[in-house]
Amino acid sequence: MQALDANAAIETLRRQGVHTLLVQFTDVHGVAKGKWLPLERLPDALAQGAGFAGPSIAGTGLPRTGPRSEFYARGDAATLRPLPWAPGFARLIGDGFVDGQPFDACPRQTLRRAVAALAQRGWRLRVGIEPEFFLLRRAADGRLIPADDHDRLPKPSYDLKALPRQHAVLLPLAQHLAACGLAIEQTDHEDAHGQYELNFGAADALTSCDHLMLFKQAAHTLAEREGLVFSMMPKPFADQPGSGLHMHVSLWQAGGDALCPTVEPFMAGVLAHSAGLTALAAPTVNSYKRLTVGESLSGTTWAPAYVAHGPNNRTALLRTLPGRFEWRLPDAACNPYLALAGLIAAGLDGLDRALQPPAPVTDDLFALPLAAIRARGIPLLPQTLSEACDALQTDAVLTAALGETLTREFLALKRDEALAYARHVSHWEHQRYGAVY
Repeated sequence: MQALDANAAIETLRRQGVHTLLVQFTDVHGVAKGKWLPLERLPDALAQGAGFAGPSIAGTGLPRTGPRSEFYARGDAATLRPLPWAPGFARLIGDGFVDGQPFDACPRQTLRRAVAALAQRGWRLRVGIEPEFFLLRRAADGRLIPADDHDRLPKPSYDLKALPRQHAVLLPLAQHLAACGLAIEQTDHEDAHGQYELNFGAADALTSCDHLMLFKQAAHTLAEREGLVFSMMPKPFADQPGSGLHMHVSLWQAGGDALCPTVEPFMAGVLAHSAGLTALAAPTVNSYKRLTVGESLSGTTWAPAYVAHGPNNRTALLRTLPGRFEWRLPDAACNPYLALAGLIAAGLDGLDRALQPPAPVTDDLFALPLAAIRARGIPLLPQTLSEACDALQTDAVLTAALGETLTREFLALKRDEALAYARHVSHWEHQRYGAVY
């Protein structure tokens, strides 16, 4: 796709009213970063990339001096498109390069390597990502609360009264993304107050991640214009379900339209590496308030705590469906490039070792006591970020997929986050302990 005629593209974009390029990359946390360039700089953005100070980007571990201190986001021509919600701007996604070489700790480059490893076996991955999110506002005391004061049903899923009240964000969000080429499938109210989901069609792994980043950029902008806060925090409210980032995964022949007949070993690999994958798919301390089993205001949390699979079983880690499986572990805060790179590495290990998954589970796992789960030999996912980081650090398959630099930087950042959380003294602690002893 780098054979794009940049000068012709400039003229086409000018006729569409574009005057500025937004060159974007994704940092280790899964947050969009970038800068604006004049449209005339498109040839440079494609050939060399937009330059950034490497040490200023979270997770790079780059030095402050020398040729390796510069990070370049080199444009992927296939991602160039105008932004309907930002007239005059076109987005161009950049892959990370350092000192003229693909940067091993760039999340998008990490997923590229994983996709290439899968292609060497003759397979490709298609993924449908389902982002759940909250529309919030700040109360007078600074707390984040649901934006819609009337959104109070005990079971708010699919509430058709709440959707129109947020049409100023939800409708243009779907329309703008459709104009960018995403196949919008549905928008609905989810299971918590102020929570929604927008689904778009499946695509190859890299494209699906790019689509998710586009979705987040549009949603942040549109919510801010309405004075609201778009949030993909995994668990904003203790008594309500959190936000997942469920991924529907299917394996296909690399050059054709045939499904992979060996999906069971791939699934077995994902299950076998689930502890380490949890650090990538649930990467914040808040994530582990979602990954627990218990009652919520609406009756359930919908978050998988147990390493199991089952046919159309939403209480299992892997929900199996005809021709695909749904990976229910990731939450809304995960970096999709890293989560999918880890998933592919785990699945390939299952294929290479011809692993077989355990027997499928048809029970409602949320209804079983923990003792019964343990008696059946069903493992429990890590219950803290520190525990998940320990599992990732000792998982040679996943750390090899991430590479030395990214593994080191990711674990250092996440261990610092866990330590900062452990040292934080909260209002809850003041209330519970302040005047007791």
